[in-house]
Amino acid sequence: MTTSRPAKRSVIIERETPHSPDKVWRALTEPALIERWLMKNDFQPMVGHTFHFRAEPRPHWNGVLDCEVLVVRPRQRLSYTWNTSGEEAASGLKTVVTWTLTPTEAGVRVRLEQSGFRRGEEQGASHGWPRLIDTLERVVKGLV
Repeated sequence: MTTSRPAKRSVIIERETPHSPDKVWRALTEPALIERWLMKNDFQPMVGHTFHFRAEPRPHWNGVLDCEVLVVRPRQRLSYTWNTSGEEAASGLKTVVTWTLTPTEAGVRVRLEQSGFRRGEEQGASHGWPRLIDTLERVVKGLV
């Protein structure tokens, strides 16, 4: 008897910004800046570091994401797990968020991929990430 696994899905967003890879990298890796566009956190850009994103709790979610840094290539690539805590954790949802920065003549192309969703689970991320990336860009714009 063969058992098939449901296909995993991804959300991918790419955007070119008129900012330097250094500034975008800072906004992706400095805890105080991450908090301004995403959530409170205890992030450190070190492979293997476990950290938490914290938001206001909601029904069926305690407001905590358990994460672990997988890849750190300064100003190029950042990847971490994104695990739901609380009652939603029973679903076993564990995704991977990967940021890729590619310099362009006009600034940098920012590519976000959140992978590992089961069918239908990617809908919230596909609506939420564009707004968060807009906020990320505003934070980066204000950096000196």
